[in-house]
Amino acid sequence: MFKLISATPSPYARKVRIALIEKGLPFELVTEVPWNSTTVTPKYNPLEKLPVLLTDEGEAVYESSYILEWLELKFPATPLLPRDVDGILAAKKLDVLCNGVCDAVVLTFFEKQRAGGGSPEWLARQRRKIDGGMREIANLIGKREWAVGNAFGLGDIAAGTAAGYLAVRFKDFPLRERHPELAAYADRLALRPSFASTVPVPQNITDKIV
Repeated sequence: MFKLISATPSPYARKVRIALIEKGLPFELVTEVPWNSTTVTPKYNPLEKLPVLLTDEGEAVYESSYILEWLELKFPATPLLPRDVDGILAAKKLDVLCNGVCDAVVLTFFEKQRAGGGSPEWLARQRRKIDGGMREIANLIGKREWAVGNAFGLGDIAAGTAAGYLAVRFKDFPLRERHPELAAYADRLALRPSFASTVPVPQNITDKIV
C-alpha cells in the first residue's frame, strides 16, 4: 500500500489524493507541516516539497504533476487522461494553470506574513497571475459538464483543486461573481466523494518562515 506524505492545505497533495481515490488505489495518509524543522520531507525529497508518494519498494515519487503521470502510466486501468493527443494536452494545460494559480496563492500567503504586510508590487503581481489563471480555466471549461471530453479526469482534478484552494487561502477572490459557471462546476465536483473527503484545511506553522 502506498504512503502519501501530505500537508492538509496543500492543493498539490490534494490532486494526488483525488487521483488515488478515483483509481481505487489504497494509501496511508501521512500528514506533515513541511515548513517546520521537525518535518521528514527532506528525507524523501531533496527539494523539500510535498507531496511525496512512497511505494512498498521504498521508491519516493515527488512533485504532484509527475506523481499523477507516474500513476497514469503504472495504473492505466482507470484512466484519468483522454485517449486522444489533443485531449491529453488539454487536460495537462489545465494542470499547468492549476499549479500556476496555486503557486501564486502560496507566494501571496507567505508574502503577507512579512512585516508591514509585504510588498504591494509583489502582491499585485501574484494577484494578476491568480486572476488570469482562473479566467483562463473558466474560459477553457465554459459550460461543459467535464473539463475535457465526456468523462471525469485530470482536467477536472486540476480545475476543481484550484477553485477549492482559493476558498482556503484567498477567501476574498470573487469566484462566483466573476466566473459563475466555473463556480457552479466546482460546486458539482465538491459533491464527488474524492473531493468531499479531501477538503483542504489550514495548518499551524510554528517555525519562522519569512
